[in-house]
Amino acid sequence: MPIYRPQELRDFLNQIGMSPRKNLSQNFLIDRNVIKKTLDTASLTEDDWVVEIGPGPGALTESLLEANAHVYAIEKDRDLAPVLQRFDPSEQKLKVSCCDVLTFSFEEELQNWLPKGRKAKLIANLPYHLTTPILETLAPLSHLFHSLTVMVQDEVAQRFVAKPRTKEYGSFTLFLRYYGQPTYSFKVSRNCFYPPPKIDSAITHIPLAEPAFPVGPESFFKVTRRAFQQRRKTLRSSLKDTFGVDAVLQALKQMNLPEESRPEELSFEQFLELAQLINT
Repeated sequence: MPIYRPQELRDFLNQIGMSPRKNLSQNFLIDRNVIKKTLDTASLTEDDWVVEIGPGPGALTESLLEANAHVYAIEKDRDLAPVLQRFDPSEQKLKVSCCDVLTFSFEEELQNWLPKGRKAKLIANLPYHLTTPILETLAPLSHLFHSLTVMVQDEVAQRFVAKPRTKEYGSFTLFLRYYGQPTYSFKVSRNCFYPPPKIDSAITHIPLAEPAFPVGPESFFKVTRRAFQQRRKTLRSSLKDTFGVDAVLQALKQMNLPEESRPEELSFEQFLELAQLINT
């Protein structure tokens, strides 16, 4: 049964005796054109290996299988996970795991699922209340994932690609930039979902790469997260308790930056330099 229109989706949900659950952020996509544009954004090709998180009733899952992709679907809802197998009863192309994505062992499961030498693509309409912890888990896994193509809240997507001196720019912007090159692909109206959420969404695409920077992730994020805890403070004020005021001022001087510099004024490259100087 196609589930690209509200009535079709309601009929399907009635058949299996369920309705969307707010506590699981269940707003189901009902626009096939959005799905097609999402697959184009991910550069999906035949025989790709795709991880999908929160597939719900399976509108995206069905399109992935129609494109001849191998799909590993991770669905927490015990009512929805079993019915996903209707797309591939022989389980030749579709593997379904009914579990909480936050406890899912990506390392173990994907190494067992992926053919040797292959990487997966994440293509998913993420549960919005779990966007940050999911991406914090997956962004460092460039040895398992080529890219992350995800639907998130539009205001969150703006943070992914924010520039310095904007209110959206922050520590999570720098976190994603450390592991990849996020791009804002396109906006998705709230009317493309059932039930419609209160906000619009967006598709973002993040090609991943093994970081090759002069400062490691622990040292880098120690600086960026501390700096943006109180973003209106100067770097001298926000970092002094962790690194000492003399070390902070010396690093700023070496970078030819004013002593009153604030975190939102520094670029990604400047934060890399600051973290390298301040941690030596």
